[in-house]
Amino acid sequence: MNYTLNQLPERTEKPREQGFTMVMDKGLSVREVEDFLEVGAPYTDIVKLGWATSFVTPNLKRKLAAYKEAGIPVYFGGTLFEAFIIRNQFDDYRRLLEEFGMEYAEVSDGSIDLNHDRKLEYIQQLSKDVKVLSEVGSKDAEKIIPPYKWISQMKTELEAGAIKVIGEAREAGNVGLFRSTGEVRSGLVEEILTQIPFEKILWEAPQKAQQVWFIKLLGANVNLGNIAPNEIVSLETIRLGLRGDTFTHFLDMDAVHEDFRPEKPTGKPGTSMPRG
Repeated sequence: MNYTLNQLPERTEKPREQGFTMVMDKGLSVREVEDFLEVGAPYTDIVKLGWATSFVTPNLKRKLAAYKEAGIPVYFGGTLFEAFIIRNQFDDYRRLLEEFGMEYAEVSDGSIDLNHDRKLEYIQQLSKDVKVLSEVGSKDAEKIIPPYKWISQMKTELEAGAIKVIGEAREAGNVGLFRSTGEVRSGLVEEILTQIPFEKILWEAPQKAQQVWFIKLLGANVNLGNIAPNEIVSLETIRLGLRGDTFTHFLDMDAVHEDFRPEKPTGKPGTSMPRG
């Protein structure tokens, strides 16, 4: 950091299991990647090439090399996995991962109807070659999955070999974990957390209000994903309580200067004070 401030939450250091940030690359050029890495690399743990953008991205190998030089792993979006298996090209997909030197893969079923046992088999097979991130939830806003199914699927996918499970939200943050308005389905999240360790979940939260909600609930070191490249520094300030949304969240208000402490009830006439 460029200078010292006290009363900041402790952030985990890379490589980390908690406080993990996944950035969504929706088609950056090589030059844009280099510009992003100049400021964003310290705060980025992994990059997803959104849905199937890698299929049409020019200079793909140069882009991957830029990320690799910065020490940031990259993986293809889960929709690309789905595009391969719906065409009966799973072996081709495995060869693709090897050709591009991928260390991670995403297994999802957000755009297709995939038998869950078959999904677990894909996770088991891929986890022999790469680290698997498995995504739970549908991209269809009309398809509401009850909490018990989220929990059951997350449990079995972790048992099958996934290193983390991803809570689906799409790049817009308006399905899955969220209502169409972007509001968090808080009951769903809280129920999931009764059964799944929070460090094993990567919550897709592309909107600032969603990021703030998760940080206030689970702290600075919650795992967050689908972050836009130009929002990575902003997110880090939210994690540290250095943006208005979380400014006082991590402060010990008894230790701040007295001029900035909240006013306490005085018991003056006209106020309601307990008698004892």
